[in-house]
Amino acid sequence: MNFRELLGRRRMVRAYEPEPVPREAIERIVRSVRRGPSAGFSQGLRLVVVTEPERRRRLGEIVGEESWVGNAPVLVVVCVREDDYHDRYRQPDKLAVTGGVEIEWPIPFWYFDAGAAAMLILLAAIDEGYAAGLFGVPVEVLPAFREELVLPDDVEIACCITIGRAADDDEASALSSRLTRRRRAQEEMVRWERWSTGSSR
Repeated sequence: MNFRELLGRRRMVRAYEPEPVPREAIERIVRSVRRGPSAGFSQGLRLVVVTEPERRRRLGEIVGEESWVGNAPVLVVVCVREDDYHDRYRQPDKLAVTGGVEIEWPIPFWYFDAGAAAMLILLAAIDEGYAAGLFGVPVEVLPAFREELVLPDDVEIACCITIGRAADDDEASALSSRLTRRRRAQEEMVRWERWSTGSSR
């Protein structure tokens, strides 16, 4: 599949067939994140891959999505360790160009890198012939979700991705925003050379 075909097939899937995804395919999918961007090559990304049915069911129950998350053959929890970024930018080669102090981060690049990694996982799943969906863990249930995964305190959940063979499910499909909201026109999203004058949006 070429890149345009991959993009054309990318959509949020909330219903899956029960057949498992082979371990080799999962490994190829998650291996894709090693090619993603990483600020200063900090490499703060961490993944937790969950395939055990009972653990998936419990995680789905925690987030209130047991039929979606619990039934997906694979769940990939995309995490970051922010300290890896601070550690990297406090090393001599980075401090030499910033006057001996860590840079002032314009945005939290650990989240940017996690988002890039998530997109690689979504596209790699399609490339392997599977479907995928992405969700975030609500703040109020984060402690229980983290406890189920036994996450260390210095590792933060950015998002979660479900992977499997898409099942025909009209009810799940009806929940998709892409069916209830229009896609923004390219002209609304892309500006050339500079932001056009006369608009604050």
